[in-house]
Amino acid sequence: MNACPDDAPWYLYLIECRDGSLYAGITNNLTARYQAHLEGRGARYTRSHPPLRLVGARPYADRAAASRAEWAIKQLPKHKKIGYLHADT
Repeated sequence: MNACPDDAPWYLYLIECRDGSLYAGITNNLTARYQAHLEGRGARYTRSHPPLRLVGARPYADRAAASRAEWAIKQLPKHKKIGYLHADT
């Protein structure tokens, strides 16, 4: 993946997979990370559940904040994940 500046925001992103499942992850280079998922070089989960579309992303100031948000969204039932992603901060 391409290098990003140290001050680049981190993103929590949500991918809808072809089987209808949702995958949540974090990155500081959303374009490159999504492309990696599409090419089968992303997470193990998206290699076995190919991506259909990027549902959306939410920026965070740093990796720690994005990681906390990732943990939080993974605790939610599927029907609440998209709402969490788009909720006001």
